[in-house]
Amino acid sequence: MAPSWVWLQGGGRDNPIKLRCQARPALQIFFKCNGEWVHQSQHMSQEHTDLGTGLKIREVMINVSRQQVEDFHGPEDYWCLCVAWSHLGTSKSRKATVRIAYLRKNFEQDPQGTEVPLNGMIVLHCRPPEGVPVAEVEWLKNEEPLSSEGVIDTRGDHNLIISEARLSDSGNYTCVASNIVAKRRSATATVVVYVNGGWSSWTDWSPCNVRCGRGVQKRSRTCTNPAPLNGGAFCEGMSVQKSTCNTLCPVDGSWGEWSEWSVCSSDCERQRSRECTAPEPKHGGRLCDGVALATDNCTGGLCTQNRKLLHDAKPQGVENSSDVALYSGLAAGVVTVVLLIIAVTLYRRSQSEYGVDVIDSSALTGGFQSFSFKTSRQANPLLINSSMQPDLTVSRTYTSPMCFQDSIDKELMAERSLLDPLPDLKVKGQKIELPFIVSLGVAERAEYHVMSHPQTFPRGLAPDYRGVAVGTTLGRRDKNLFTPQVTLTSSRPLHKATAVFGHAGGRLVVPNTGISLLVPHGGIAEDTTWEMYMIINQEDSSTVSEEGTEIFLSPAVTYGPPGLDLSCPIAMTIAHCAEVAADDWTIRLKRQMQDNKWEEVMSVDEESTSCYCLLEAQRCHVLPKHPGRYALVGEPLSQEAAKRLRLAVFGSPDTSNSLGFTLRVYCVDDTPHAFQEVAVGERSRGGRLLEEPKMMLFRGNTFSLQVSIQDVPQLLWSIKPFTTCQEFSFSQVWASNQRPLQCAFSLERYSHSSSQLSCKISVRQVKGEEQILQVYTSVVENEKGVVPFFTQSDCTITSQTGSRAFKIPLSIRQRISATFDTANAKGKDWQLLAQKLHIDRNLCYFACQESPSSVILSLWEVQHQDSGDLDSLASALEEIRTPLLNQIAHTDRRESRNNCERE
Repeated sequence: MAPSWVWLQGGGRDNPIKLRCQARPALQIFFKCNGEWVHQSQHMSQEHTDLGTGLKIREVMINVSRQQVEDFHGPEDYWCLCVAWSHLGTSKSRKATVRIAYLRKNFEQDPQGTEVPLNGMIVLHCRPPEGVPVAEVEWLKNEEPLSSEGVIDTRGDHNLIISEARLSDSGNYTCVASNIVAKRRSATATVVVYVNGGWSSWTDWSPCNVRCGRGVQKRSRTCTNPAPLNGGAFCEGMSVQKSTCNTLCPVDGSWGEWSEWSVCSSDCERQRSRECTAPEPKHGGRLCDGVALATDNCTGGLCTQNRKLLHDAKPQGVENSSDVALYSGLAAGVVTVVLLIIAVTLYRRSQSEYGVDVIDSSALTGGFQSFSFKTSRQANPLLINSSMQPDLTVSRTYTSPMCFQDSIDKELMAERSLLDPLPDLKVKGQKIELPFIVSLGVAERAEYHVMSHPQTFPRGLAPDYRGVAVGTTLGRRDKNLFTPQVTLTSSRPLHKATAVFGHAGGRLVVPNTGISLLVPHGGIAEDTTWEMYMIINQEDSSTVSEEGTEIFLSPAVTYGPPGLDLSCPIAMTIAHCAEVAADDWTIRLKRQMQDNKWEEVMSVDEESTSCYCLLEAQRCHVLPKHPGRYALVGEPLSQEAAKRLRLAVFGSPDTSNSLGFTLRVYCVDDTPHAFQEVAVGERSRGGRLLEEPKMMLFRGNTFSLQVSIQDVPQLLWSIKPFTTCQEFSFSQVWASNQRPLQCAFSLERYSHSSSQLSCKISVRQVKGEEQILQVYTSVVENEKGVVPFFTQSDCTITSQTGSRAFKIPLSIRQRISATFDTANAKGKDWQLLAQKLHIDRNLCYFACQESPSSVILSLWEVQHQDSGDLDSLASALEEIRTPLLNQIAHTDRRESRNNCERE
């Protein structure tokens, strides 16, 4: 007889459990719980026969309720056993313990989400809720039971450990605890397996980008080994490397001298030859053009073959008459040349009695001082140069203030005669009537340009004076500067400048924009004039590139006219807003084509023989080949690439509210042109500049720009709620394309007695720089403050022509060019001049010019157009120690003494 236990589950919280006991063979079975016998009435018994053995099996069951278990308070758990009797004796079963099963709701420790690198270790901790019996734990991944596959370790502490994470291990993990009572789920833990980016191998170096001289070659790599995944870090370092390279310049072949003629052959021919050795073609240079062997008849056509004349001889009389005619023609030619020389000499002497010496004497007596006119006769200060034909293309602008720094301007403005109409000019009794044109400046200020031959426009181009009368004769003493035939148009468009230039060249400036154009002396043919213009274009140019990675760093500038024909390149200066101190940009010069697409002309760090770019911190000097529309565009090479922003805050009373005051904050590209847009708009609305504009760097890290107002006196002023912080998106600022961004703060004072406003304006880029604009102003000022936008106040002069437009006097410029254009034994040629002036990049461009030194000096002119400082040029010449330097120094000292005596 061996009693056995069978557990029976209850049907619910209030249902009892059944304890069953079997014994064979048995006559009676009784239950004993907690040391007490269970009454026979609570027993449920049944009997059946085992078919295999024929023995009778007795089975007895009792019910145990939850209440019985809870009411028991003993030293141990509630227990029961059964005792069976038979003819063989008595037998007891083992004790059966009865407990109340449960499983708490909350996990003692939920698994936490994590991010791990590829092949890293994933550890998820899980401590299940307390329960009876103890809960069993399993893991789910994306709601599916987790299969170990040999890489997952679920230890006895229920933690999930993956020793080497794979990309497929990313997912949502859940810990599930369960027992006979319930099943509980933990919070879901998200596991991300990320991959940090790795650089690929460097590509091969690209070919040198120039055929001749020093150039640039590049190589690149990509962040694809592997590519960053699931938020992995991008590769650190540069994706592009640049290196200088040197390519041997091709040398074109040139013919040597002809040899002597050979002896006349039997065929009545003689020959001579030459060789292509002066120099020989090298490094892919062109071969010599022409023939190497020349043949000539050596008897003047009277060749004899077989001892017979091919042409009959002329009669003796005819031969004598031909000789007389020849000698008579030669004598007449000599006499004509002598008379012409005498006439030119007398004419020059007669002309030298009038006017002033403009070029040569100024160059020699002025040295490297600021160039100005010196009057040789006080009787008529208005005559130009008496030693040459008057250069009537030279213009002088009578307006104030002057923007071109020249000491003669103030002197001329003080002369009463310059404010009166120009008198008639007479040369040797002939009256010369000078036609004139008037071109208007920005603030309705007039400029008077004296010019000759108003109809000499090349290639049939019609002059366009924008409604200004041409060809009007100036009266002698008329009180009105304008004769009735002259009609004035409205002021010049804000972003356009026009002037007429001749052989003397000059400078064209769009006022207050950082945009200018230098036309070198001699660039325009003699007896020819061109009406040239510059325009800053405002149209949307978002199609600068199809990839969309490039942005405009300067305004788009057009110069023309289209048919302009010059013998040497012009120099155009364009202001830009790129921060070029670090090598984070690829900056290109682009030109807009007829289909409105922008075509690359060159990269500023590359070399080209068709265009030249000299990039400085705030502007770029360009020598373009053709007229057209140009702009500087930039492609950032990293997120550290930055462009400069200029920040300014303006204020004005609220016209609709006597207690109101409005602050307007502008964020514009740091170019004079972009800030002038703000200046003009604020003047029209009566705004006052409340703090000096400041510059900040805006980086290409895709983060926005926030503008907030701080420290507003709360007891004196109120501001509209939810307007204290405003934001510009990254794309608005990064691709603003020279257009100003503005946000406004509307404040209201509580009382008219509050007349002062003090606060701070914070402008910051998220994860970038911050600038503070301090505002302290009176809000009841009647006078509107003058906005000090420009270093030379409001510039309205748009052009200077002739020698006044250049810092270097013409005679010295010509002498420098003549000295350095020809190489000498000591190597003191134009390349050394370029090196000393720090313009020694892209030498191939200068080598292709007719006068390399002249082009280099033009670049020096535009580099120093604002300062007018000639020290750097003098220092460079001193280092080279040319014979010219001694003369320059001598004339410089003499001019200084003369200036002291005059003072």
